[in-house]
Amino acid sequence: MSGIDVSALTANYGRGPVLDGLNLRVESGEFLAVLGESGSGKTTLLRVLAGFLRPSAGSVTFGDRVVAGPGVWIPPERRRVGIVPQEGALFPHLDVVGNVIFGLRGRRDARDRAAQVLALVGMSEFARARPQDLSGGQQQRVALARAIAPEPEVLLLDEPFSALDASLRVRLREEVRSLLNGLGTTTVLVTHDQEEALSIAHRVALVREGQIVQNASPAELYESPTDLLAARFVGDLVELPGVMRASGLVECALGRVRSISVAREGQSVVVALRPEQLAVFDAGDQSPGADGSGVLGQVTDSVYHGHDSVATVALDTGDVVRARVPGPIERKPGDRVRVVATGEARTYRS
Repeated sequence: MSGIDVSALTANYGRGPVLDGLNLRVESGEFLAVLGESGSGKTTLLRVLAGFLRPSAGSVTFGDRVVAGPGVWIPPERRRVGIVPQEGALFPHLDVVGNVIFGLRGRRDARDRAAQVLALVGMSEFARARPQDLSGGQQQRVALARAIAPEPEVLLLDEPFSALDASLRVRLREEVRSLLNGLGTTTVLVTHDQEEALSIAHRVALVREGQIVQNASPAELYESPTDLLAARFVGDLVELPGVMRASGLVECALGRVRSISVAREGQSVVVALRPEQLAVFDAGDQSPGADGSGVLGQVTDSVYHGHDSVATVALDTGDVVRARVPGPIERKPGDRVRVVATGEARTYRS
């Protein structure tokens, strides 16, 4: 498999640049998710990698082979790239095995290879079915089989799970992650779904206004976002105004909280915490962990999500925070509680 190097890449559609000097490295065999809002440039990056769009500046290299750059342009059919689009795009007049074989034209072992990849994606028994007779998840499995059958150097996934219902989306992306990790295929997934990016990829590249603002492991991106906009985009956030104090503490509505910050003492900051970093106790609870620290408040709302619940608490300071707790929440609107910040907050200049 080949790694990918993107250097100083600029691309547009005749107006201002959509990609503006973008740099990116994907290691051989790595699964990278490119995450960003609509219009951030992530789909344009995918089109450049695939060879569907010629950049106006910069270069793209697969392994040691330049596929786009000054004086160099390798067309899509010669790049050894596999693509899985949003909704499969299978040929309706061909059966499942015919769709897979279509990408193997000229190979003597085409039928054997098609059988092999259909077995990999669990679609062997549907080899003679037509696409219109398959469910959405089955169609995406066939699209994946068709993409990996020619043994591409690079596999590109263009939001392939977005058209599926929630439970099927989760199950299929877990299957795809396991399959591609086993194959060791260098893979780039484009998505606007934060949960999808964090759960499926080895690394996540966050795109904003045509540039990569952070390229990190899922845990690092979620726990240590590079700026406040990144923190807001990759998960729910509790934001409070604060002031830096000595010894790595920041003072805010939740009291003095341990902080990771480069701000100076006395400097005003925005304090950023994830909702799961807020522990909620009964107002009079004196058990370990509810030692009198934190701030009193009143529950104003609670929402049950099955695996967890989110309580909205109006603090006596006048601030409102949201706390995420496992399972059903025991406290109801009107209950008096004490909210305690746990772990370390991130702080950003206000």
